[in-house]
Amino acid sequence: MEINKTTGLLSDAEYISSPNCDDRPTGSICKLLIIHNISLPPNEFGGPYITQLFTNTLDETADPFFQEIAHLRVSAHLLIRRDGQLIQYVPFHKRAWHAGVSTYEGEETCNNFSVGIELEGADHIPYESIQYEQLAAVTDALLLTYPEMSADRITGHCDVAPNRKTDPGPAFDWDKYRQLIVLTSPVNQVNN
Repeated sequence: MEINKTTGLLSDAEYISSPNCDDRPTGSICKLLIIHNISLPPNEFGGPYITQLFTNTLDETADPFFQEIAHLRVSAHLLIRRDGQLIQYVPFHKRAWHAGVSTYEGEETCNNFSVGIELEGADHIPYESIQYEQLAAVTDALLLTYPEMSADRITGHCDVAPNRKTDPGPAFDWDKYRQLIVLTSPVNQVNN
């Protein structure tokens, strides 16, 4: 698995372009990985709805919950489905709109300097082993491509937006993830 530094695309991912992105501010670099979860409708998996949300084509009539979120303009760099399928929506060198109001180590607006990866999941539903394997492989590719992003600069959405977000949630097994990452500093220093 490799990232083309020119295009910002992952070799093993299907690319579906999201309009919900823009250029990073001048001088901003990829130095943080934020792990999220998403399921649409909540706690249900499969279907086209995540892609529809990230491409501004969500069918409001498909579920009552969608009326609350169809107006949102959000994206992530990458989605890892329950079966391990990888879908990339935003090139890694661009700014995806995933973290919202956020702060990491005193630096605000994490979208400027982070990569956002969504796991198809929910806070209290265990993730699939293949998702951890794919997340670790993508993490290794990111660490090779963006040296400013290190194993100790990986965190959850809940940590950068603690009063708003809870994902990836208590069901996410940080220890399992740490053990799968190959390119890490001693003791796999991953913040959570």
